[in-house]
Amino acid sequence: MTPQIVISASRRTDIPAFYMDWFMERIRAGSFELINPFNGRKSLIIASPDHVHTIVFWSKDFSRFIAGDFGRRLREMGYHLFFNFTINSESPLLEPGIPPLKKRFRQAAILCETFGPSAIQWRFDPICFYTVAGGRIQNNFDDFPYIADHLATLGIKHCITSFMDHYNKIGRRCAQIPGLAFVQPPVDEKIKILAGMQSIISPKNMKLYTCCEKEVLDGLPPDSGITPSSCIPNRLLVELFGGALSLKKDQGQRVKQGCGCFESKDIGLYRDQPCFHNCLFCYANPASDGKNKKT
Repeated sequence: MTPQIVISASRRTDIPAFYMDWFMERIRAGSFELINPFNGRKSLIIASPDHVHTIVFWSKDFSRFIAGDFGRRLREMGYHLFFNFTINSESPLLEPGIPPLKKRFRQAAILCETFGPSAIQWRFDPICFYTVAGGRIQNNFDDFPYIADHLATLGIKHCITSFMDHYNKIGRRCAQIPGLAFVQPPVDEKIKILAGMQSIISPKNMKLYTCCEKEVLDGLPPDSGITPSSCIPNRLLVELFGGALSLKKDQGQRVKQGCGCFESKDIGLYRDQPCFHNCLFCYANPASDGKNKKT
């Protein structure tokens, strides 16, 4: 029997927010064509329920997913579903296309009611430090305790975080906004920030995980309780849904930097499926000015 796979939908764009009609078309067709973003090679991924163990959805806005009743439809077809829900502090500058926090809280509540809180991971990602027009250093951390309070009451127990990575394309976007500059804090400051986050969420029966932050993790005390994340958590998926999955690390991800994801098939496309959230810090946004436009 062919081992089942996990479909990741997707690190490369926000499929639940913008591309669920396309996704469902491919599900009905029974396959996805993958295009390697680095070498252009194409491959076919069989997507029938007997071949797919779990679909992991990544999004900052599940409103269209919920309104379209896509979760129920996919479950009735025989698919298990898991969710990585990124909920950051409100920041029209950094994330101009994201709904208000209260709307995202409502989405999280619906997902928990429908699929159970154990099937949802909260991503507070990334933590950003920046200056505007030479002013004081600011960050997007303000709403973290407020968000943690709300999500803890829903029963969500996993919080995944990381610090912003500085890519050249992000610098080009910043050049479009006079005076904006992202700042990279030193490792010792990052360690203090993570310890503070852990102290906030630990009493709420939540646990903090880091995404690709090996250097920071190495500087934490062994008893910090903070561990590397698996945003594609195959061990957990087997615990939740049974069956069997590969427990090999995904070598296509940043394993040396501390990525703990297990093998999956990511079916998103950077350029053919642009994300319209237009987040300034996003590595997946191909627009150098950060202004994808939905037509």
